[in-house]
Amino acid sequence: MTRRSLLVRGAAGLLAGLLLVLSGGWGAFALAIRFPAPRVARLTAAGLWMVGCGAAWISWLVWRSPWALPALLIAHAVLLAWWASIRPRNDRPWADDVARVLHGEVEGNRVVLHDVRDFVWRSDDDYDVRWETRSYDLDRLSGADAIVSYWSGKAIAHAMLAFGFDDGRHVVFSVEIRRKRHEAFSEVGGFFRQFELILIAAEERDIVRVRTNVRGEDAYIFPLRMTPEAMRSLFISYVREANALSHAARFYNTVTSNCTTIVYRMAKRIDGALPLDLRLLLTGYLPEYLRDAGALDRRLSIDEWRARGRITARALAAGADEDFSAAIRRGVPPAQSGSSGEATA
Repeated sequence: MTRRSLLVRGAAGLLAGLLLVLSGGWGAFALAIRFPAPRVARLTAAGLWMVGCGAAWISWLVWRSPWALPALLIAHAVLLAWWASIRPRNDRPWADDVARVLHGEVEGNRVVLHDVRDFVWRSDDDYDVRWETRSYDLDRLSGADAIVSYWSGKAIAHAMLAFGFDDGRHVVFSVEIRRKRHEAFSEVGGFFRQFELILIAAEERDIVRVRTNVRGEDAYIFPLRMTPEAMRSLFISYVREANALSHAARFYNTVTSNCTTIVYRMAKRIDGALPLDLRLLLTGYLPEYLRDAGALDRRLSIDEWRARGRITARALAAGADEDFSAAIRRGVPPAQSGSSGEATA
């Protein structure tokens, strides 16, 4: 056997081994998180999967066992068939704050949203449940704000979009995981179909206040440069997305279907030049992305925007005030008017 042949075989073996490690690790996580059994059984299944993959690979490498590769292929086929059978649903025992699915109707300039959340929060476990129907006139849209709430360091935040109207009302749209009762968020679980996706529309005194005043998060408002046409189009896109989710559930994914990537895809349909960027995943740096993309007024530096857009103290002081939206915006610079074609979110 020539040296070149040995190198080719070695490279092929290394690549096959790497693929097996990746597929074996993925399968172990999938079983540990999604296998329909108690926790001990899930972890046992994940461990047996890893041992089985390793044993088959060693049998092939050391003894050239004829059954090793077919066994691996069959095992992976069974695993993938099981994985494909896991389907998203809208009929689970949901936590109260995600129990209802937003849906709406658009008739000309008028939009009616059903199941807008307006909870009164005293703690994560103590709250008044309120779901409302709201009507909005899109001709009265006056602004759009990105709200970024930091809950795990500088790089990790939750992003929401608030629309304001000239009568002082605001409504916030937020893409979130749809938790079951007593279920906690897991970044890893978000890769493995642990959570369905939900689009929430809520009053700011609910969805912003619960993060700042109850969960201790640090929140910022960034007024966006958008034309009235772009705001209207994005608002309608949210309604259509909500209606689609109400008819067909989808899974949340930590990378591909999260609080920013879904909004990016909607905004991309309005402004095709909107760039794809790593900061859409590291959402703590979303303000820098928005400024670089022209969605924030560049006359202010990002440090100035962060200083003037920080609303945590004002939210804590406002409490459950009916004028919560006005209170948290005191001192926040207004958006510079967006010119034609500068429609981003």
